[in-house]
Amino acid sequence: MATTLDFASPGPVTRSYRLVVHHYGFMKEQCRNGQPIEFPPFKAGDCSWCIYYYPNGRSTSSADYISIFIAGAGGRAVTDEPVKARVSFTLHDRAGEPVPGHSCSGVWEYSKLDWYGCDLFIHKESLEASEYLVDDRLTIECVVSVERAYDLQQRLSLDPDITFQVGGEAFSIHRCVLAAKSPVLEAEFARESTLAAGACCIHIDDMLPQVFKSVLHFVYTHSLPEMTTGPEEESIMAEHLLVTAARFDMQELKLICEEILSSDINVNTVTKTLGLAVQHHCHMLRDACIEFLGDPPVLEAVMAIDHDILELVAKNCPMLLKEMWAYEDDPMQAE
Repeated sequence: MATTLDFASPGPVTRSYRLVVHHYGFMKEQCRNGQPIEFPPFKAGDCSWCIYYYPNGRSTSSADYISIFIAGAGGRAVTDEPVKARVSFTLHDRAGEPVPGHSCSGVWEYSKLDWYGCDLFIHKESLEASEYLVDDRLTIECVVSVERAYDLQQRLSLDPDITFQVGGEAFSIHRCVLAAKSPVLEAEFARESTLAAGACCIHIDDMLPQVFKSVLHFVYTHSLPEMTTGPEEESIMAEHLLVTAARFDMQELKLICEEILSSDINVNTVTKTLGLAVQHHCHMLRDACIEFLGDPPVLEAVMAIDHDILELVAKNCPMLLKEMWAYEDDPMQAE
């Protein structure tokens, strides 16, 4: 008798909580450094969560900043199997849209860590001089995705009905799981629907097996595997996964890769990263690269080591070149 598969159960439960801070100035005056304002708890999965807003920072080192944290508020014993929670905090503008450069995100296991957050979320003076403080009101969106940890190999062993040959390595998996995540693969499976179950084999020769394995980990567990190497290797894997996500039209995976690569933009990586962003229509990653290059000395430094950046910038943000030329013509820079 075949095992019944329940693929709805491992999916993350995602909850968006819009935190609106009314009377920003009054809150700042009333709360000392390290004193939080606790917002009402909300549910995500079978866990309750509380958000703590620190108008004058959580610690002495963050006294000039707003800090924001989230903590479990009960609903699960710490002896239960670990629950992975992915959390993001994002500042919103007056139109309710995310503000680039003012967000933080991370993943942690709820049974091992009491809270997660950002000490230096936004500098108070910068906020007060910006357009994001509307009528003395501040809006921050918190998104929480909660899921249990799953054994990938165990799930792959349950009645697979299709095989992928990737770089000489075979992966036996489930059509319905991949089709739910990828419209491209769903269409491919529909074309192969005349084949008997288990008889279909799809060959992919231009992909590394470890990249495809990471894609499967994401598809089955809704998270990327833990990287045991350094940040450089993590960024390289994120590049491979971004290309694969674009190829298979896996938008959720694509956004996660954009976040990873956005956090690793520097003088040496920005040209390649911007090229990837443009090629695969990654708007968030493209904007992060353009913002990084917005400082004329930085753009000059990149051009000194990589001439390809000039063509990329000219096509995607010609205004940056005008700003750089104006900077070079400024007599104050010659002193």
